[in-house]
Amino acid sequence: MTTMHVEVIFALPGEQLVIDVELPGQSTVDDAIKESKILEKYPEINLDVNKTGIFGKPAKKEDVLHPGDRVEIYRALIGDPKEIRRLRAKKGKP
Repeated sequence: MTTMHVEVIFALPGEQLVIDVELPGQSTVDDAIKESKILEKYPEINLDVNKTGIFGKPAKKEDVLHPGDRVEIYRALIGDPKEIRRLRAKKGKP
């Protein structure tokens, strides 16, 4: 049976967690997240709410992975990005 290495990533404002996992071929995003045990460390992650992606592109839990993929778990936005940029521009900050 062939195996592959992938990374599971979760970032918080002050910390970024990168977990390398080894999985059998034809594993899915959900398999990688379970194997990483990230949900045990961060029980606040709810995969029904938090979106996932592979290298910055949206991915579903059942999407099949390829060797070297980076599975990302996204946090909910705390504000509307357009509104935040508008407020920064108004204050004259980059």
